[in-house]
Amino acid sequence: MTRTIRKAVFPAAGMGTRFLPATKATPKEMLPLVDKPLIQYGVEEAVAAGCTEIIIVTGRGKGTMEDHFDRAPELETTLAKRGKQKLLDCVVEVTKLAKITYVRQPEALGLGHAVLQAKELVGDEPFAVILPDDIVDAEVPCMKQMVEAFQKTGSSILGSEVVEGDAIQNYGCLACSPVADDARLCEVHDMVEKPKPSEAPSQNAIIGRYILTPAIFEKLEQLTPGAGGELQLTDGIKALLTTEKVYGFTYQGKRHDAGDKLGFLKATVEFALKRPELGPQFREWLQQFPL
Repeated sequence: MTRTIRKAVFPAAGMGTRFLPATKATPKEMLPLVDKPLIQYGVEEAVAAGCTEIIIVTGRGKGTMEDHFDRAPELETTLAKRGKQKLLDCVVEVTKLAKITYVRQPEALGLGHAVLQAKELVGDEPFAVILPDDIVDAEVPCMKQMVEAFQKTGSSILGSEVVEGDAIQNYGCLACSPVADDARLCEVHDMVEKPKPSEAPSQNAIIGRYILTPAIFEKLEQLTPGAGGELQLTDGIKALLTTEKVYGFTYQGKRHDAGDKLGFLKATVEFALKRPELGPQFREWLQQFPL
C-alpha cells in the first residue's frame, strides 16, 4: 500500500446548530475566522501536507462552499479594473489550491456515514480526514506532521492531544501504549467515547484529524447503525483495530474548537493578533477595553 496521502476528506454536511441563527442560511464552515472561512484553513493545511485532491462531503444549503473555491469572473474583472491586485491575487489563489470534488450526504447520519460517502472518490488508497471546525495553529501544519508519522508506520493515525484533569470527559479517549522509538506515537488498543474522568484509560483525546487506510470503508459498511441510524467513525476505527494497527499521534500546535462559540471567539482574537496589519492596533484596543 502506498504511503503517499493524496486525498483529504472534509465532512461538511452538518447543520451547525450551535451557531444558529447565523448558520440558518450560511454553512458553519463558511463562518469567517478574521477574513477566511473556516474550511479554507483546513484545505490549506491539507495542501501543505501534500494533498492534491480535496473531497468535501456537503449537504443541502452548502452551495456557497462550492462558490468560494470556484472562479468568480465578475469579481475578478472588477478588482482588476480598480487596480486592486492584492485582493485579486487573494481571490484567484483560493481557486488554485487543489482539485476539489463534492459529494452529497443526503442525511446527517453520523461522521462515519459522511466519510463513507467519499468511498468511490477515495478509492483504494489511504486518505486524510479533516474536520473543518477544528483549527490547528502550528508552525508545521498538523496534517503534515501526521503524514510524516504515517510514512513511518503505514497504519491509520489519529490526531491526539493530551488534556488535563476532567476535560477528558468531553472527548473520545484513546486506550493506548507508548511506542518505544517515538514519544509522539502511541499504539491504540481501544477507544472510549467521553469517559468519566475516573474511568478514562488515558489523557489522550482524539481531535478532528485522521489518516485512514481504505479498509475503513468496509468496516463502516459492516456497522450496525446506532441511535438515529447514525454510523460513528470511532466505531469503524474500533472495528479496524481487529485487523490492523492504529496509532495515536500527539501533534505540536494549538487547537481551537471553532465549532463552539467561545472557541470561535478565542480563535478569532488569537489569529487577528498574529496578523501584522491588524495585530498591533487590535492589541492596543484590547488593552484599553474595559473589563
